[in-house]
Amino acid sequence: MSSINLTNHFLIAMPTLADPNFSQTVTYVCSHGEDGAMGIIINRPLNFGLAEILSQMQLQPTDESIGQMPVYQGGPVQRDRGFVLFRPGASWNSSIQVTEEVGVATSRDILEAISKGEGPSETLIALGYAGWAGGQLEQEMLDNAWLSIPANEDIIFRVPPQERWHRAAALLGINIDTIAHDAGHA
Repeated sequence: MSSINLTNHFLIAMPTLADPNFSQTVTYVCSHGEDGAMGIIINRPLNFGLAEILSQMQLQPTDESIGQMPVYQGGPVQRDRGFVLFRPGASWNSSIQVTEEVGVATSRDILEAISKGEGPSETLIALGYAGWAGGQLEQEMLDNAWLSIPANEDIIFRVPPQERWHRAAALLGINIDTIAHDAGHA
């Protein structure tokens, strides 16, 4: 396998990707190496807001808008586990800084801060993640399941979720709606 590293890249699902977990998704790759890859789907909001998560943790949002923040389906693995993509600034328990612009945390302290209006300036909160065993993502790339491009923080944090799949593909100069639904190799 090649030694590509897709950390801090978007995986843009090709129109041919029929798996309901990933159809028309954009996944932010938090880590990628020999042992596999881990990412968070950034364009699948769930039908409830952060208030529901916070209440399960006995936390109360100090402002109604905090409770209405969207929660995303981050992927099919460990759907009961929370992940927060955030703009670095403060230090959080159980977090990694992916780049100077994006970190990921899994600890209670970041949600406590968010509930008080003291969290990071920009966040994306997800339940679950997408995971690949060593070599699996590389094979899926060879099978034309994904397009990849370096991640763009505006798409993660500022673009409405229903536009992220199209906007991520547009970074490659592609109108994803015009790609043939039949995959092939030259």
